Amino acid sequence: MGSVEHRVGDLFDVAEADALAHGCSCAGAMGRGIAVEFKRRWPSMHEEYRARCRSGELGIGDVFPWASPEGWTIYNLGTQAHWRTGAELPAVVSAVTAMLEHDVRRIAMPRIAAGLGGLDWGDVERAIEPAIKPASVDVIVYELDC
Repeated sequence: MGSVEHRVGDLFDVAEADALAHGCSCAGAMGRGIAVEFKRRWPSMHEEYRARCRSGELGIGDVFPWASPEGWTIYNLGTQAHWRTGAELPAVVSAVTAMLEHDVRRIAMPRIAAGLGGLDWGDVERAIEPAIKPASVDVIVYELDC
């Protein structure tokens, strides 16, 4: 049975997670929000993400998993069509559901789609919990420590 745990702190300072996830647009840009830090830490992931967006391989509601040199899988969740538009709740649910189909035990992520995506975190959490509960995955949701 899957669970959701909430923490305040640094998403990138989580040793017990197998994977990290974040919401992103499908326009090939990681220029704002926490995506900038993903881009800075893993520029080769960003290049592949951009190529997938340009080719149409990463669409809204899709997930692009990428294996980091440190051993984490990074899940890029297509939560919004473009960085100029807001996140779409059905796309968030679809991307999270697709992510949970991968072989992973613990995923750390920010409040996806609730920052620059513009959605209310309570609505997002209520929408993704039905996908998380039956999965054997623990999700650690980080609120940024600012």
